[in-house]
Amino acid sequence: MSRTVHCVKLGLEAEGLEKPPFKGPLGERVFEHVSRDGWKRWLEHSKMLINEYRLDLTSESGQNIWMTECEKFFFGDGSSAPPEFKPR
Repeated sequence: MSRTVHCVKLGLEAEGLEKPPFKGPLGERVFEHVSRDGWKRWLEHSKMLINEYRLDLTSESGQNIWMTECEKFFFGDGSSAPPEFKPR
């Protein structure tokens, strides 16, 4: 049976994630407050961030940037593209 959450990104009740997307307090917070659709939006946005910032998610610094942007995307002022980013 699926669970619903009040998604902080979409501003409505929607189907929640099946489990926390990653370990730690932020992963638990995302699990409790972000819907599947909200998480999908983050994954699309994070692809752009990984490519534009050339993030190496195997490194601690790359992971820190990714996690910071994730927190901003859902619980802060939002995560934005680098100024030179031009969508295709």
